[in-house]
Amino acid sequence: MADKIRVLLTEEEVNAKISEVAEQISRDYEGRHVHLICILKGGVFFTCELAKRLTVPVSLDFMSVSSYGSGTQSSGVVKIIKDLDEPLEGKEVVIVEDIIDSGRTLAYLVEILKQRNPKSIELCTLLDKPERRVKKQVKVKYSCFTIPDEFVVGYGLDYDQKYRNLPYIGVIE
Repeated sequence: MADKIRVLLTEEEVNAKISEVAEQISRDYEGRHVHLICILKGGVFFTCELAKRLTVPVSLDFMSVSSYGSGTQSSGVVKIIKDLDEPLEGKEVVIVEDIIDSGRTLAYLVEILKQRNPKSIELCTLLDKPERRVKKQVKVKYSCFTIPDEFVVGYGLDYDQKYRNLPYIGVIE
């Protein structure tokens, strides 16, 4: 039986908010180069749309970090699956995520990446669930939407590798 998916955020709402966040990042980094680190797999849709809208010079790298299995709850165990291809020394880094909830993955990742001596590190997310934050030190500078504690899919977010390609954010019911 197919899952029933309720639309939480329409494609139009998502696109409009990504444009707003891109304008903010472009203002904040005016005259400088920003290095986006896309967290795979879910962050790829958001990162590409964000990068297209930035007006400052941009470089990209990709990292795959997981704290989920095939379920809907974070396992709490963080594993680096694919590391960065380029050094971070002296770069203005913006880590781009699809969703931040417990903060376990990002807390771990930020500490690892700080050891690589970037000039700065900021977090950018499409979706934020701050009420689920376990790691309070995780501070998100750029957030498109704060959402309720529901399991969401679409726009890169998946449920057991399904629904990433939905052009909107939905909730499985």
